[in-house]
Amino acid sequence: MNLTAANHRIPLSDGNSIPVIGLGTYADPRKTPKGTCAESVKIAIDAGYRHFDGAFVYYNEHEVGQAIWEKIAEGKVKRDEIFYCGKLWNTCHPPELVRPTLEKTLKILQLDYVDLYIIELPMAFKPGDAIYPRDENGKYIYHETNLCATWEALEACKDAGLAKSIGVSNFNRRQLEMILNKPGLKHKPVSNQVECHPYFTQPKLLEFCRQHDIVIVGYSPLGTSRDETWVNVSSPPLLKDPVLNAIGEKYNKTAAQVALRFSIQRGVVVIPKSFHAQRIKENFQIFDFSLTDKEMKDIEALNKNTRYVELLIGGDCPRQLRSILWRSLSKRNCSTIVTVSPLLGVEYSLLTLLHRHCFPHMSGVTVQGGVTIRSIPSMMNIENKP
Repeated sequence: MNLTAANHRIPLSDGNSIPVIGLGTYADPRKTPKGTCAESVKIAIDAGYRHFDGAFVYYNEHEVGQAIWEKIAEGKVKRDEIFYCGKLWNTCHPPELVRPTLEKTLKILQLDYVDLYIIELPMAFKPGDAIYPRDENGKYIYHETNLCATWEALEACKDAGLAKSIGVSNFNRRQLEMILNKPGLKHKPVSNQVECHPYFTQPKLLEFCRQHDIVIVGYSPLGTSRDETWVNVSSPPLLKDPVLNAIGEKYNKTAAQVALRFSIQRGVVVIPKSFHAQRIKENFQIFDFSLTDKEMKDIEALNKNTRYVELLIGGDCPRQLRSILWRSLSKRNCSTIVTVSPLLGVEYSLLTLLHRHCFPHMSGVTVQGGVTIRSIPSMMNIENKP
């Protein structure tokens, strides 16, 4: 497929299409001046972007909508040329909350529909007004979730015309299979938004999604910011990689442009976030060159399975938990691994052996060192390791 700045959409399985590059709009509202997001969206539209990735919990959807409508009023773009992705937050998984939550998003955006609506995480918090509900000890309050029931509510939103397409985010293979194998499935997920970049290429998940005609949308395609509240800052910065920079010199491109081009040539949609005008423009300039097969293989070889975004919302620090459990595991012959969340990647085989009967509820189980594993329903997936 010949992708150009003017025509860079790829098909989705439901007959719709998605631009291969979009602008991520996440921002910490405590650190981002008002109007910054709106101005960035307008700069992006002028630069050629038509895809915008947002979420209710980013607290700036009103700015995204405002910027889109200003550009429509200018005649720069039409609504049907814009692709907006919104997300269902963790406190809104109960089926009866899905449509009202989407309708709230639409009201904020001043749109009649979103182009893509996705389940942001395969886990749930306690429903209510608090975005991050906590108990009296400051621990997150999780909630039972039935992903299939939530998915049916998304299907109803698509049927009602509130969302053109529906998908998921941060789902692993088993969670995708849960939806795909659901009896009475009306609409399968068209996309799965996950972290994906040259240091974390996700080859197995990418192949599985290809087999099922699910587009991977890669967030943090350039690595990410060094915000230690949700990022593993010990990981090496992607954009300083010598291979990416050497290839960039050949094409007179930046390491960022090379990394983005690598992803789209793999069929991965990218949504780099930037509120810096020059970088917004540069990130879009990836349609005037292509990487050779050798260069693609050289970049694929950079994969370190490095996950920058750890989303440390699982109670105790996963690195602390991993360290304690690994010391215990080194003394035992354990062959079963339970992965809690595709994001956290916490390993604790010992607990699997001791508490299999507790699945999927392991709240209150305390292990060596006083670390308590809090209940994270529907995020536990058992795998056998040789």
